[in-house]
Amino acid sequence: METGLKNRVALLTGASQGMGRAAALALAGEGVHLALCARRHETLDQLASDIEQQHRVKVHTQAFDVQDVRAVEQFVTNTVQLFDRVDIAVSNAGGPPPKPFLQTTDEEWSSAFSLNLHSAATLARAVIPHMQKQRWGRFITISSITVRQPQPDLVLSNAIRTGIMGLVRTLATDFGKDGILSNNVAPGYIATDRIDELVTSRAAKTGQAANEITRAWTDQIPLGRLGLPEEIADTIVWLASERSSFVNGQTILVDGGMYKGL
Repeated sequence: METGLKNRVALLTGASQGMGRAAALALAGEGVHLALCARRHETLDQLASDIEQQHRVKVHTQAFDVQDVRAVEQFVTNTVQLFDRVDIAVSNAGGPPPKPFLQTTDEEWSSAFSLNLHSAATLARAVIPHMQKQRWGRFITISSITVRQPQPDLVLSNAIRTGIMGLVRTLATDFGKDGILSNNVAPGYIATDRIDELVTSRAAKTGQAANEITRAWTDQIPLGRLGLPEEIADTIVWLASERSSFVNGQTILVDGGMYKGL
């Protein structure tokens, strides 16, 4: 399938592992040049080296925390200076800690807002003016199935990440006229370090064995297994491509059928 992505420029946050890493590799496979950020230099540099060798595309990296507004803005500025454009922006960040509501703190609520919603808004505010100039762009967020189907002990994610849908809908309405499509990818249970964190937390709380917890989750999924980061990445590639040219303001669930709503 021709995606029309060759020689486009994509900027990804949280790109060093899990779904962000898979998305970077998938986009590179389509001939997309990349600007990647994460908190650790070492993992970013290794990923950049692997991508450049495998796919012969250009890769720029910067290490910083996406909660740092000025760092995000500088990252976008540097990307445009290096590549003369930014076509695709993928907003990705780790999830907030799993906790029951009454055990959460004010600091955790502030951190979850900063990490999972404000960082996406900051990135959008920085990249959209550049996309407007070229009258083409793709703004894609990665959130969670919790935006549609809240999960136990994930109140921070259930509440904060739902705001992503409001942000994406607003961007789609305001900037669709400029040729900019904004969409949200909502993964279900995906085999990443985040799942390991959730399993460990649940096991400590309930005393259940890790494999029992994982089995209980996969039993909720009609496909009977966890998803793969590459399956999220394929959805991102499609949303970034010319093949999704009339998809705007949507939340795409990639959950193996776990969501039970209509």
